[in-house]
Amino acid sequence: MESSTDHTTVSRIIRARRSIRHYLPDPVPAALLHELVGLALEAPSSFNLQARSVVAVTEEAGRKALTEATGGQPHPQEAPVTLVFVAESGAWRGDRTDVWETARRTGAWSERFAAASPEDARLFHEDLRERGLEREYAIKDAMIAASFLMIAAQAAGLATSPMNGWDEREVKKAIGVPDRDDLHIALLVPLGHPAETRLHPGRRDRSLTLFSEVYGR
Repeated sequence: MESSTDHTTVSRIIRARRSIRHYLPDPVPAALLHELVGLALEAPSSFNLQARSVVAVTEEAGRKALTEATGGQPHPQEAPVTLVFVAESGAWRGDRTDVWETARRTGAWSERFAAASPEDARLFHEDLRERGLEREYAIKDAMIAASFLMIAAQAAGLATSPMNGWDEREVKKAIGVPDRDDLHIALLVPLGHPAETRLHPGRRDRSLTLFSEVYGR
C-alpha cells in the first residue's frame, strides 16, 4: 500500500509541474532552500564523482547580473532565488578521496571496487577528453541534478523554470568564475512562489515519441 501511495504522489507532482516565468517576492526560507539543494545533489553521478555544483543567487547584485546575462528575462528579476547548476568537467583530475572513502566506509562499494575507481575514472575521462566529450559528459550530470531539484521544489509547493537563452560568459562572471575553462553552465533554475498559473500545454501522442526496440517503430 505504501509503495502504491508513493507512486501516486510522485506521479501527481510530476504531472502538476509547470515552468513559471513570474514570481512573488516572498523569500524562500534558508532551511528549505538547503533541503531542496540537498535533494538535487542526491541525483546519480557518473563514478559518483559528483562533478556538479549549485550556486544559489539571492542577493540583488547577483540577480541583476543574471537578469542581464539572460537578456532581461523576468525569471531572475522576480524569483527570490536563481540556482545556477555548474558542470565541473575537470573534477576527475581533483582529489576525490572523500568520495572513495565514504563509499568504502558505508559498505556501498567493495574494497576492490573503491580501490580501482580512481584509476578507472581517470582512464574513462581521458578517453572523453580525447574525443572532445568532457564538457558534454559533465553537463549531463548537472542536468540530472537540476531535474531532481525541480521535482523536489514542486513537492514543496514552490515553482521553477529551466531557463534557456543566457550568455554563458556573463553567467560565469555573475557567479565569480569568469576564467574557469573547466566549469560550464548547465542550467539556470529560478525558484520561488508562483505569481501566475500556467496550464499544461500538452504532450505529443505517445505513438510519436515512444518506440519499441528500434527508433521510429
